[in-house]
Amino acid sequence: MGMSLSEMLQRREIQKVEPDGKTAGKLLKVSQDALVAAEDNLKMMHNDVALSLAYNAMLNAGRALMAAKGYRVHSETHHKAVVGFCSAALPSESSKLVALFNRYRIRRHDIVYGEIEGGSVGESEARGAIEKANEFLRLIKTKLS
Repeated sequence: MGMSLSEMLQRREIQKVEPDGKTAGKLLKVSQDALVAAEDNLKMMHNDVALSLAYNAMLNAGRALMAAKGYRVHSETHHKAVVGFCSAALPSESSKLVALFNRYRIRRHDIVYGEIEGGSVGESEARGAIEKANEFLRLIKTKLS
């Protein structure tokens, strides 16, 4: 991480578009819904799913920030670019939260693509991911209000 927005633009990881508050609002709603689903899955002890959903909530909150500020990633699959954008666009006191966003990105990738054993996510890790995703969503909402 640690790349500036201008560097990301130069490397064509992100592009400048019209700021889109409507899309940002929709993505925040998707993010909120993912957190509700994450909580439900945690109760059912589907910790892997809960962590994936918490990550998706963070991803969509990050995409909302991008939309509102008039940016988008070059490709939907570039999750890393959303993390990088948040790292560049959010204040430095948010860096721990953005680092966790990146960690959950990697964890989710491993879960989805089967590089870790099923059931390897513990309840406390899943609960922590949900808490951090809630914190991240609140931060993004603050930045956009």
